[in-house]
Amino acid sequence: MHRIEHIYINGEFVVPHGQEWFDLHNPSTEEVIGQVRLGDALDARRAIAAAKAAFPAWSRTTREERVAALQRMHRAVVAREEELLQAVLVEYGAPSSRGRWMATYPAEVIAQAIDALQAFDFEEQAGMARVILTPVGVSGLITPWNSNAGFICNKLATALATGCTAVIKPSEMSALQTQVVLQALHEADLPPGVFNLVNGRGDVVGEEIARHPDVAKISFTGSSAVGQHLVRTAAATLKRVTLELGGKSPTVVLDDADFHAVMPMVLQAGFLNSGQACIAGTRILVPRTRLGEFERVAKAHVSQIQSGDPHDAATDIGPMVSQKQWERVQRYIRIGQEEGARLLAGGEGRPAGLDGGWFVKPTLFTDAHNGMRIAREEIFGPVLTIIPYEDDADAISIANDTDYGLSALVLGKSPERCVKIARQIEAGRVLINTLAHEPRAPFGGFKQSGLGREMGKWGMSAYLEPKTLVVSDPLK
Repeated sequence: MHRIEHIYINGEFVVPHGQEWFDLHNPSTEEVIGQVRLGDALDARRAIAAAKAAFPAWSRTTREERVAALQRMHRAVVAREEELLQAVLVEYGAPSSRGRWMATYPAEVIAQAIDALQAFDFEEQAGMARVILTPVGVSGLITPWNSNAGFICNKLATALATGCTAVIKPSEMSALQTQVVLQALHEADLPPGVFNLVNGRGDVVGEEIARHPDVAKISFTGSSAVGQHLVRTAAATLKRVTLELGGKSPTVVLDDADFHAVMPMVLQAGFLNSGQACIAGTRILVPRTRLGEFERVAKAHVSQIQSGDPHDAATDIGPMVSQKQWERVQRYIRIGQEEGARLLAGGEGRPAGLDGGWFVKPTLFTDAHNGMRIAREEIFGPVLTIIPYEDDADAISIANDTDYGLSALVLGKSPERCVKIARQIEAGRVLINTLAHEPRAPFGGFKQSGLGREMGKWGMSAYLEPKTLVVSDPLK
């Protein structure tokens, strides 16, 4: 049994003032595998005070000093890769291939922040004025359970690169991953107070961070509902806010596509991270003239997808993170059938041969339209919906008929046609015949998918405010 009792304030592991203990589960077995002690509002205020006290000195560090600090962070996180992998597999249940990515990604984003920092222009001339980009101050970083370690390192590395200090509120459901990363960050020997971390509930610790006047910026990844609440709360103190929220991403399969060739990419986009991904391509838009053919190919490919033990290299889809999430996905599968959609694969219950664990059958609906709840609401599980379209204009209209706009995928043989369609899709990122991620490009969404951008120079700019200096010769 794991027992995590400490939070991190002012360069030290400390016992929190909060008294609540939160159970940690192995989602593959449903067993309780540990507990984490949660901080409270007082702990959050102590962490904010430490970050505030550390800000003046850290904000005046040179680019070279911050690069050196990030390099120490990078080395320390790289050294913990295997330990982090085991935490991901046990605590989150990601399939081993995805788990390996989740274990390497935290170090990769720190390296990317180093690159961005080294190339960043903090000053530029604007006519007779000198514009200087200055750090906003204390940043509150709130991370989700579906890629907790990666988001901690991405947000923190970017904040520190700009000269900001930070208070991190990670998901309490990911405490094992948090502990591994926290040990690594401590070993990086950063100045006390530059970063602080408080395990705790969103409505307690997260709320205190959002309300506190000494926090200048919030960076949050999670649900659109919580994002909206944070905007309202942060408005009272005019905090800068970056939000990366939900999605209902379209995968647009064009009528010239080779269905057998693109189907692995279609399903990988939809079942990414066991379906627990904001960017998942859960709406599959298919030409009506080839709908029957697509259904046959899709059904055959889904039948080959394996659910089960995350440690097994053959596993494609792991469990849902919690019983609550499992029940949510089951409810949406029922809703889809009640709405009149037809199950092409999967359905309610666990996959064959799995009597325990929060596993969901890889599920594919067809005979659906874009007005159904399964096509409009984020399910966050391995449930995909096939929607037919008439022509390219109709496909674009359906793709954009959503409250979200985070990501999209276009698949077809003509690059020019794909690009033409991609330019008309309302999403922060559109992939064309690839699932590759470009870390130097901005990431974020339109509409209910968020505010602002992360990654690269755009991510750094979100932690900076421009200051204009207009200098004249002394009066003679």
